[in-house]
Amino acid sequence: MKDRLLASSNAQAGFQVTRAGPLALLQDAGRFGVRHLGVTQGGPVDLHAWAWANHLAANAWGTTALEVTFGGLALVAERAMTLAITGADLGAQHNRQPAPYWQAFQVKPGDTLSFATPINGLRSYLAVAGGLHGEAVMGSTACVVREQLGGIDGLGHPLREGDRLMVQKATRQARESSATAPPSLPDYNADATLDCLPGAQIDAFSGKSVFDAFNSQWQVDQRTDRMGVRLTGPRLRCHLDAMISEGISLGAIQVPPDGQPIALLNDRQTIGGYPRLG
Repeated sequence: MKDRLLASSNAQAGFQVTRAGPLALLQDAGRFGVRHLGVTQGGPVDLHAWAWANHLAANAWGTTALEVTFGGLALVAERAMTLAITGADLGAQHNRQPAPYWQAFQVKPGDTLSFATPINGLRSYLAVAGGLHGEAVMGSTACVVREQLGGIDGLGHPLREGDRLMVQKATRQARESSATAPPSLPDYNADATLDCLPGAQIDAFSGKSVFDAFNSQWQVDQRTDRMGVRLTGPRLRCHLDAMISEGISLGAIQVPPDGQPIALLNDRQTIGGYPRLG
């Protein structure tokens, strides 16, 4: 498979994966125009950080980059490349020294790049000048593990130890001295404010539940994943016993029977039968 990918794409060896970590996925902008087939969009959860990583590496919009969740990833460079790391601080190191964040830098053959554990935030993005190579499925390399689509082999596999990451030839010079201005950097340690518009079934929630939803402190549940952010707080009560499943958009807030809302993310299901608060 690796030889076939190399021959079919003119991609070149970029990194050898020496430690995979909990979850590292190839992501382009996402898989669109296929939700009527029951296929979700995938793509980067932190769109801002993913876009900046590609920008700093002088890549066009939509170029495939690597989303690293929780850290734990270790790579060895197989060629000279220009990289950019953005997003959460996962303790990234270049040759056992702190790697620069939010700016482009160079690696040489044999250099090591590793991610430790979260210092602030959850997901980092690694972009390579020219872009990483993945097997496109339905027009996208976005890796969705549940649907077994995208990624390095088109089968939805996260990175595994021993995998080889291929890179495309860079067509533009990366902004090696560039960095985002400090005011534009997200503060991953700050409490997040969830902007919410009333959803289709908001009238089915009790008045107290609506008040609690918009005026309470919510905690992110440990079961949160790429499908959705599960929140814990006051129980929200809805008068609907059942409803016909509807199409679900990115950011929709569903409330299952336990009364704890879920803000749906990139790997969400395409339809859902829980009432939408917002």
